[in-house]
Amino acid sequence: MHFKLIVVFVEDDKTDLVLDTARKNGAKGATVVNNARGEGMKQSKTFFGLTLETQRDVLLFLVEEHLSRHILETIAKVAQFDSKPVPALPFRLMLKMPLASCIRLNN
Repeated sequence: MHFKLIVVFVEDDKTDLVLDTARKNGAKGATVVNNARGEGMKQSKTFFGLTLETQRDVLLFLVEEHLSRHILETIAKVAQFDSKPVPALPFRLMLKMPLASCIRLNN
């Protein structure tokens, strides 16, 4: 069986929508990294030491290869990634990467 890793950077208010959409389209589960912060060439603006950034989450889906494209496209449509940009979140990003190997660890 071949797998793909789908990585989605999304505003935190759309996390549940993206998770539900992926599950309905064949994903069996996900790993959610809350409060992800990006670093760029320019330093983020601050107000008394607090950053003025939008909260975002990173979602990781390990899915079967034959389902990956459909899940990716459905997430983009339902989460409206093609709509007007959010000023505090200059990009929305989804990646689909092949995996050379995958090992399941049991506790």
